[in-house]
Amino acid sequence: MTIAPITLHQPRRLAVGAGTVGGVGAWAADAASILVIATPITAGFAERLKLSGRITVFDAIPGEPDIRTLGAALEAARRCKPDLIVGLGGGSVLDVAKLVAALWDSGQTLTDVAGPNRVAGRRTRLAQVATTAGTGSEAGIRSLITDPDKGNKIAVESPHMIADFAVLDPELTYSVPPAVTAATGVDAMAHCVEAFTSRRAHPMIDGFARMGFRLVGKYLARAVRDGADTEAREGLMLASYYGGICLGPVNTAAGHAIAYPLGTRLRLPHGLANAIIFPHVLAFNQPVAADKTAEVASALGLGAGLSKTELLNTARDFCSSLGIEMSLAAHGARTNDLPLYASEAHANRRLMDNNPIDMSIEDVLGVYKAAF
Repeated sequence: MTIAPITLHQPRRLAVGAGTVGGVGAWAADAASILVIATPITAGFAERLKLSGRITVFDAIPGEPDIRTLGAALEAARRCKPDLIVGLGGGSVLDVAKLVAALWDSGQTLTDVAGPNRVAGRRTRLAQVATTAGTGSEAGIRSLITDPDKGNKIAVESPHMIADFAVLDPELTYSVPPAVTAATGVDAMAHCVEAFTSRRAHPMIDGFARMGFRLVGKYLARAVRDGADTEAREGLMLASYYGGICLGPVNTAAGHAIAYPLGTRLRLPHGLANAIIFPHVLAFNQPVAADKTAEVASALGLGAGLSKTELLNTARDFCSSLGIEMSLAAHGARTNDLPLYASEAHANRRLMDNNPIDMSIEDVLGVYKAAF
């Protein structure tokens, strides 16, 4: 088997550990105008950045940001003309921050940059401060924005969207509720596992993936039990970061493709959607990725020598034991909507083609029915 060449992009500077959020101000001491992109909740952490310039806070970021959200954030940037943009939040916030840094002063639109490597060069300095441990967006070169009219996600990918400074401060995640901690933790793991078992898997990315899913196995239940467990919170932030690195050169596969319609159609948070789907795709792929799947099962404490059915059941129990509601019906899905979800997920070739085994529309529909 020939190994395809890959290129790895990482933030120019990374700070990890309790209290590191306070280092942003010293790093950005020369910034005169700063735009902080946040949610109404994460905006409360802005003082901890210790910024000294003129600060504008844009905090109108919903759970699944769409084209209108991005437009409002770009308008805020054009009014304050920032020389630094700080993303302060979870994946949705960090994704918007990347695009604002790349687009507010460039003359390009979202349509111009959709897809890989279409962002034109120069952009505003960017700091990404994560407040959840799930998407790993602070590590990556990709941004996702929902198109509400088409009901799909627009993906932008460019090395020009990598952070100049990324901060993983576990203290910012203490207040994340147990249910969100659980779902985003499984999402971080899914990034690692899907890249690990992908058709495009690469030995170097496998290393990051292993570190990521092992950290989730070790620390996720602890963080759900005790939100102020600093060691567990930091372990999950690292797992999320490693998952973000996996996304760049390798990316996710069928699991994320099948989860996306649950975000765009059912408005489920991204982490929750992926947690619901994760056990089903892990088991579906087991026949063609047996050794790697066994590694994942071992790291999560699911057991050894599991049949496909046993794997599905133990992986679902792992998620349920964290307090995640694993039934699509309980989240408002209706049986007659499942074929639409299946057709949309199956049409996402950007991710589906990475899966180690081909999935038909019927296979995808079978996952939704099993998760119902």
